[in-house]
Amino acid sequence: MGTFDILNIRNDFPILDRQVNGKPLIYLDNGATTHKPKQVIDAVVRYYADMNSNVHRGVHYLSQISTDAFEITRRKVQAFINAAHDHEVIITKGTTEAINIVATCYGRPFIGKDDEIIISAMEHHSNIVPWQMLCEEKGCKLRIIPMNERGELDLDGYRSLFSERTKLVSFTYVSNALGTVNPVKEMIDIAHRYNVPVLVDGAQAIQHLAVDVRALDVDFFAFSGHKMYGPTGVGVLYGKEELLNKMPPYQGGGDMIKDVTFEKTTYNELPFKFEAGTPNIEAGICLAEAIDYINSIGLDAIKEYEDGLLAYATEQLARVEGLRFIGTAAHKSSVISFVVDGIHPYDIGVILDKLGIAVRTGHHCAQPVMDGFQIPGTVRASLAMYNTAEEIDALTSGVERAVRMLK
Repeated sequence: MGTFDILNIRNDFPILDRQVNGKPLIYLDNGATTHKPKQVIDAVVRYYADMNSNVHRGVHYLSQISTDAFEITRRKVQAFINAAHDHEVIITKGTTEAINIVATCYGRPFIGKDDEIIISAMEHHSNIVPWQMLCEEKGCKLRIIPMNERGELDLDGYRSLFSERTKLVSFTYVSNALGTVNPVKEMIDIAHRYNVPVLVDGAQAIQHLAVDVRALDVDFFAFSGHKMYGPTGVGVLYGKEELLNKMPPYQGGGDMIKDVTFEKTTYNELPFKFEAGTPNIEAGICLAEAIDYINSIGLDAIKEYEDGLLAYATEQLARVEGLRFIGTAAHKSSVISFVVDGIHPYDIGVILDKLGIAVRTGHHCAQPVMDGFQIPGTVRASLAMYNTAEEIDALTSGVERAVRMLK
């Protein structure tokens, strides 16, 4: 399961020492949010204790050091995803806002009546609803990439959706509900043969897999800090410079302007054109600490460890009587979704919580996925680099106990 020191890693996460219902916390809801290492927590305290000030606007010392720290994060993100320029990195509130920026600032100007947008059958609601809103406003249409019973996208079906009306493709890198890792490079290449830009939702990939936006040749890429051991309320929209320059601002306000009169406003250059108002400064600054933490361990080592843990968890849970996995793709990442015959997922989740085990139950903001499998929801155990085989054993025992109690 990898070569890094799991005990040292766990020691970096203070919350893992606490108890829930008198039991040691076993946290398996990392797809919703990850916990934060002390390096990130300490950085938040340092910001407020040592440099609290607004950014990009002041000539005084605290404003200058806050601005420098905020811009260091932008450059670290640039390196982390291998963007060509730091001004292609837009600091957002998270993946949801990043997708909405593209839907608003690219969709409204460049997608019109009867045009088509392609998304997949496994999308999170945040990559469905903004496009539905755009379709209602502009009269364009959604086309859906079909998915097979294993939770894998049908690439032949995907190819068949393209026409001269196709104006944008948007899909997830890794399914939050199924764990499927999509063949993003191949899918991007297919879209580009039709000169169609692609947005990839990387919220469930960025903490597990190395991302190189230039190697992928992706046009837009979105992710959230809180799913990669960083603070909440901060995320990133990467966009190719050429496309971002064509797009109007998302919001009006301070920092996104060069000059304002009552007659006319001149907008700022990238990236500030898309960053109106005071950002979540401490979260933006402390995202750099999360990136440093991931880099100190190495995404290759993290992936190796998590892949081993996923394989072990799949093997152990398969022994539970009546348990059925939802999402059995050949390529998966750190998510196990399952149902147990005759038992509602919520009931299993409640019993696991009594044992100190945190899992997610329900539709996971992916109701069309659940509808496709004709189920109300699943129990989802989503893994991170600080989880252990012993925690998987406890999960398996807990599910077995729930089955005995509820059957």
